[in-house]
Amino acid sequence: MVIDVTDDKFEEVIVNSEVPAIVDFWAEWCGPCRMVSPIVKELSEEYGDKILVAKMDVDSNPNTAVKYGIRNIPTILFFKNGEVVDKQVGAVPKAVLASKLDALL
Repeated sequence: MVIDVTDDKFEEVIVNSEVPAIVDFWAEWCGPCRMVSPIVKELSEEYGDKILVAKMDVDSNPNTAVKYGIRNIPTILFFKNGEVVDKQVGAVPKAVLASKLDALL
């Protein structure tokens, strides 16, 4: 399941997550973001409870995007133990994201 996360809940939900987490930073107007979104959803279903998958709209939640230096979207940050351990900028094939997820587990 993919959850929507906001600036207010980011630390509580993502940083304090007991499982590895990925966050897809996106915006409604972003074409490549729409290409990545179904891939992120598929990964959330395939990995199930082993990971936390979230999306964050950068237009509605600018503070977190600024804090993590998000300058281009889509950007996917990979968190483990509350720290960013990997990053993917731009639309990529599902296999690329899956291999990064596998490295977290």
